[in-house]
Amino acid sequence: MLKKLIPLGAAALALIAAAAAGPAHAQGWPTAKPVTLLVPFPPGGSTDTIARSIAPKLQERLGGTFVIENKGGAGGTVGAAQAKRAAPDGYTIFVSSLGPFVIGPHLIKTAQYDALKDFDYITVAVQAPNVLVVPAASPHKSLADVLAFHKANPGKMSFASSGNGSSDHLTAELFWAQTGTSGLHIPYKGGGPAMADILGAQVDASFQNINAVIPHVKTGKLRALAITSGHRSPLLPDVPTLEESGVKNVVVYSWQAIAAPKGLPADIKSRLHAAIVAALNAPDVKPKLLDLGFEIVGNSPEQFTAFQAVEFARWKQLIETRKITAD
Repeated sequence: MLKKLIPLGAAALALIAAAAAGPAHAQGWPTAKPVTLLVPFPPGGSTDTIARSIAPKLQERLGGTFVIENKGGAGGTVGAAQAKRAAPDGYTIFVSSLGPFVIGPHLIKTAQYDALKDFDYITVAVQAPNVLVVPAASPHKSLADVLAFHKANPGKMSFASSGNGSSDHLTAELFWAQTGTSGLHIPYKGGGPAMADILGAQVDASFQNINAVIPHVKTGKLRALAITSGHRSPLLPDVPTLEESGVKNVVVYSWQAIAAPKGLPADIKSRLHAAIVAALNAPDVKPKLLDLGFEIVGNSPEQFTAFQAVEFARWKQLIETRKITAD
């Protein structure tokens, strides 16, 4: 015996229509309008390089149009807040360094987003270690020389950074904390001015990202004493890690990652993740990134989410313990 069908109300019909439209809308992505890769820094930096490297490949693989929007300010937190406010429809993708994800929220109390709750994490695209460098004329020939000077002259050896709370600054703070030493932090407004004074021997040392120092190390303008990676870099095979030099728990990588506003449809997330990993490993992209000092990561959304939580807690503890501020 057939049961009598009960007419559905307008609200129920609307819900069914919305459920049916959701997958159809996701299937149409990304052809309805251009997809914005939102970079929270000015053009020309490492994060911008990653976004511009993968955008053409995403366009080839997925169709549609992918464009870069640079939205700098407040250490990347302005761009992160803009990404958070965007619709979770796959048409705004956040491409950022670790700063807005795990450092900025602890330094900039007015940041208009929750780094642990407001994004769907897609993948860590690349990572790159920092390198402890000194000017070519420096008397310090090894990490042992630096540690000996530190212990004999607390707070006297100057370390340049690209700004308060930057990866190079926090690496120096972690180094001092783990070795029981202290140095003199000299913050600059960006990596360019910091590098200029390192090259000019106006400061004693710096933990700079590997892709910034490789050309100067190879030409002999800078001396590399140690690297913050878990293993030696093939680009600087003669430079020991801090770990093998006796300094423990200072494994540090700068990284660039890709996320989206919270609520990204699962099928879009899956397609986007696959396309990004393919783009990073493309034969005309991967070698260029490796030559710049990047290591390809391309991990899963679940791995990125877990990594994000660990990094967030790690830098929070250091910033609070060392009383680091953004000023």
